[in-house]
Amino acid sequence: MRLGVLDVGSNTVHLLVVDAHRGARPLPAFSHKAELKLAAHLEDGDRLSEEGEHKLRAFVEEALQVAEDKGVEDLVAFATSAVRDAVNGEEILARIRADHQVDISVLSGADEAKLTFLAVRRWFGWSSGRLLVVDIGGGSLEVASGIDEEPDVAISLPLGAGRLTRDWFTADPVPPEEVRNLRRHVRAEIARRVGEVARYGAPDHAVATSKTFKQLARIAGAAPSSEGPFLKRALDHGDLVELTEKLARMTPEDRAALPGVSERRVPQLPAGAIVADAAMDLFGVPELEVCPWALREGVILRRLDMITG
Repeated sequence: MRLGVLDVGSNTVHLLVVDAHRGARPLPAFSHKAELKLAAHLEDGDRLSEEGEHKLRAFVEEALQVAEDKGVEDLVAFATSAVRDAVNGEEILARIRADHQVDISVLSGADEAKLTFLAVRRWFGWSSGRLLVVDIGGGSLEVASGIDEEPDVAISLPLGAGRLTRDWFTADPVPPEEVRNLRRHVRAEIARRVGEVARYGAPDHAVATSKTFKQLARIAGAAPSSEGPFLKRALDHGDLVELTEKLARMTPEDRAALPGVSERRVPQLPAGAIVADAAMDLFGVPELEVCPWALREGVILRRLDMITG
């Protein structure tokens, strides 16, 4: 079947069209996305502005037309931290639902972690044993651990790379004092939750998902995406420590020249690296393997299970 997935993220809103059926790998057929930066449209920190709503509504209308043009049979739509954090998020989605007959569900942080974990489990399989999965989004950090398709523990923290960049940094390159302040904050937030994960035992396989980790791994020497999804790509913590120190000192222009770095993610790379470094250190992970599948694929797999199960 042809399935459409509309992902309303903190930075990017993305329609992914896939050809998929149970027991087969979902094959991407078409991608349509726009950088709306919804999190930057939160007024007073917790209310999505009229401009933010207008941009979202315009993209949804456009995405529905694309889905129709591409022959999508079933559409699943979800929103993550930017809409979840907005006090008026549900009422905006209700208006979109009434006008366009599309139901955009708001995922909790725990659900984000669980669905990402499902995608990673299906990608690596049962032989990977106990998985630890770490994902850095624009608005939040998700961590999950388990031996089944449903993790034993799934947590979400407001430590997304975009959120931290907006809330903690005033200049670029980042002033050293601001780097230290953010580092202390991030490590304290993660340390409070480490015990929830550690009580289940050390992972057999530690995995990272998200553009932040993919770009950090690429800067550290991992193969480019053009070489296909089946090459092993990993991020060594020793390399990341050195990289984290450098990124904040670099100018945006120098960061943009690094391999694999997209222009729109240049500002948030220092904060993303600080979170990645803290997570690897506090969870005791010397290496994270980068998984090409993440939240969207988890949503697709769960939907297929529901339809054909």
